[in-house]
Amino acid sequence: MKHLATAAFAAALAASPAAAQPDAARAGDASKGQTIAAGVCAACHGADGNSPIPTNPNLAGQHAEYLVKQLQNYKSGERKNPMMTGIAATLSDTDVRDVAAYYAGQGPRPGLARDAKLASAGRALYRGGNGASGVAACSGCHSPNGAGIPVQYPRLKGQHGEYTAAQLKAFRSGERANDPASMMRGVAARMSDAEIAAVAEYISGLK
Repeated sequence: MKHLATAAFAAALAASPAAAQPDAARAGDASKGQTIAAGVCAACHGADGNSPIPTNPNLAGQHAEYLVKQLQNYKSGERKNPMMTGIAATLSDTDVRDVAAYYAGQGPRPGLARDAKLASAGRALYRGGNGASGVAACSGCHSPNGAGIPVQYPRLKGQHGEYTAAQLKAFRSGERANDPASMMRGVAARMSDAEIAAVAEYISGLK
């Protein structure tokens, strides 16, 4: 009887909505996220997630799961930035999911590469990597058009070149270390400043 009761309890738990969808994985409420974003995010990232400041990332169209992870990492201190740490600390886990849902549903504006020659060099690196130095092709994880792969890898297309370059340098130095299995640190460690500048320029013009 004890085994039957245990099995029945387990079956009931598995059938419950909470068990089927853990709290941390539930989809956020975009309408609530819009209200939160207007109050604490818009000044740096734009009301719709298209940042007017090139050193701050565009969030529009970014995968919600990725945004949730980054905000959680800021809250825990795994990813460090004084301003973002302070902002993330004010957000509940529900707030985080709501904001992520809002920005994920916004339409990103097309990017623009300003230096055609630099972008061409970046295209070769993004699509083919550098076999001599062991730099992996960005497209393998972030997709050829920069759309990324939900959950695992973020969307890159149209991201500000200044922001992308800064993050690659932060990964290279170890200043940023919230990449699973040190994947980005391993790639960035093999990249020169010139390669970082080139791939960042190419990414900024991806459509």
